[in-house]
Amino acid sequence: MGTTPTLLFKELRTKEEILAGFSVMKHLRTHLDENSYLELVLEAQQKEGYRLVALYDHGKMVAITGFMPMITLYNGRFVWVCDLVTAPSERSKGYGKKLLSYVHQWAKENGYSIISLSSGLQRVDTHRFYEEKMQYDKVSYVFLKRLSK
Repeated sequence: MGTTPTLLFKELRTKEEILAGFSVMKHLRTHLDENSYLELVLEAQQKEGYRLVALYDHGKMVAITGFMPMITLYNGRFVWVCDLVTAPSERSKGYGKKLLSYVHQWAKENGYSIISLSSGLQRVDTHRFYEEKMQYDKVSYVFLKRLSK
C-alpha cells in the first residue's frame, strides 16, 4: 500500500527485516540495543499481535511504527500505537503522517474505530503533530511505576 510510486509500506516479519528496522527505531527507543529490540519485537509479535511497519522512500527506510490491537473496558476494541519514529535526517517531510495514516487505514479495514497512543511529556513538537496535523485529542496522562525485582 503506497501513496506514490516511490513510497512503500512494508510489514517487517523476518528477523532480518526486524533488525533492519532498528536503524530507525533506535532514535526513539534509545535504551534498547539490537538484541533486546529483536527479542522484544519477536515476543510482542507472537504474544500480543504487535505489527512493525516501515515506510520506504526510493528504497530507503525513512520511518517505522509498531502497533497492536487491544481490548480495554475504557476504549473497547482499539489499536495502540506503541512506537512511531522518523529517521532524524528525514523529519518534517510528511512521513510520520503517512505512516500514522497507514495505521488508521489498517484499523478501519480490521474493524477498529479508535487509535490510541502515549507520548513523552517532553515531546512538545510531537504533541503538536498529533493534535494539529492528525486531529488526536489529549485525553489522559499515562503513569508509570517501576517495581523492584
